[in-house]
Amino acid sequence: MITTPFTFPSFAKINWILRILGKRPDGYHEVVTVLQTISLKDELTIQLSEKGPIKLTCDDPAIPTDMHDNLVLKAVEFLMDGFQDYFGAEIELKKRIPAMGGLGGGSSNAAITLKAINKLWKGAYIDVEEFAPEDLGADVPFFLMGGRCAATGIGEVLRPLEDVPKQYLIVVTPNARVSTAKAYAALNAPSLTTFDDVSILSSSLADLNSADSRQWPLRNDFERVIFEIEPEIERVKNALLDAGAWGALLAGSGSSVFGVFDSDAARDRGLENLRCEAGWRVFPCETISRDEYVRAMNSSGIPLFTLS
Repeated sequence: MITTPFTFPSFAKINWILRILGKRPDGYHEVVTVLQTISLKDELTIQLSEKGPIKLTCDDPAIPTDMHDNLVLKAVEFLMDGFQDYFGAEIELKKRIPAMGGLGGGSSNAAITLKAINKLWKGAYIDVEEFAPEDLGADVPFFLMGGRCAATGIGEVLRPLEDVPKQYLIVVTPNARVSTAKAYAALNAPSLTTFDDVSILSSSLADLNSADSRQWPLRNDFERVIFEIEPEIERVKNALLDAGAWGALLAGSGSSVFGVFDSDAARDRGLENLRCEAGWRVFPCETISRDEYVRAMNSSGIPLFTLS
């Protein structure tokens, strides 16, 4: 048994586009989206122990640490069902990605836990389809890849995309919160009868692959309803544009908004205009390519990814 503690980064994500196509009979929504890992991250420290309980601690008291409400523990529970013999573990989560911000923090935490615990217990490579059940979150498969990916279905059907040049970002999370369930309910998407995710994705990718990032068609179908529910979130978007971002977009189903800047210098100038806002958490960050993602995951003392 390996008893050395290992610390792994757990990166956030943004969506360059997020289109909601309609509601399926099972209650899930079909989407077309392009996801991107960014440098904003949590940290997970995992240390195995002899047979015993799985313990989770978190430096954010607002984050639940019980098996029913935390995706880290649900991920471990999922793995336990596949092992006859397993060790106990102490897991420490240092939280920086805002909860309920649309940045995929919980799904990222779950994905890295799946990778790390499976590696420590068995030393096997995680198969995305096998180890990413829908009840752990539709974004979990994406965080098992990183970089830039197109996703369809409920977000679990992934297509890795070529990385684009580094983009300089500011992510802002206001105090306003909108749950994902409330966001979907407000969207009131029609029942899914016919949809053409292939043509929507193809046309979106044609523009998103442009060398001129200013031509990218940033779009999020949640913006209309989220801005009506919480006008403060729309104010964040406008503030990012006023601070010099060439584009700004709601992250996932909110409540975070990200702005894209021409350079790190332009981003740094924009920070000065945003940090004076009371109640806003402001994070300068940048996009993370798939190669950078894999290198970060493999630099923790135990490689989580197989190098291609």
